[in-house]
Amino acid sequence: MKIIFKANDIIEAHIVAGMLQSYGIEAHVGGHYLQGAVGDLAPLGIANILVSDADVVQAEQIIAEYQDGASSSEPDDPLLLPEPG
Repeated sequence: MKIIFKANDIIEAHIVAGMLQSYGIEAHVGGHYLQGAVGDLAPLGIANILVSDADVVQAEQIIAEYQDGASSSEPDDPLLLPEPG
């Protein structure tokens, strides 16, 4: 397992992990219990996403596109396709 992404918070970590899982990559979110350790402060940078060594290259490409805001390689979803016309 390798850490491939350090999220700003637990919510972003789960969003990115879900995105990776939609591509068939098993992703694990770490840092859940660290959030409680900081009390009322905003816990930033403590949530990590881990993937298996075999999925690192593909996961890094997907995350790079996420960070660039590109959506051209989303999985095929008929709800996301433009309407014919």
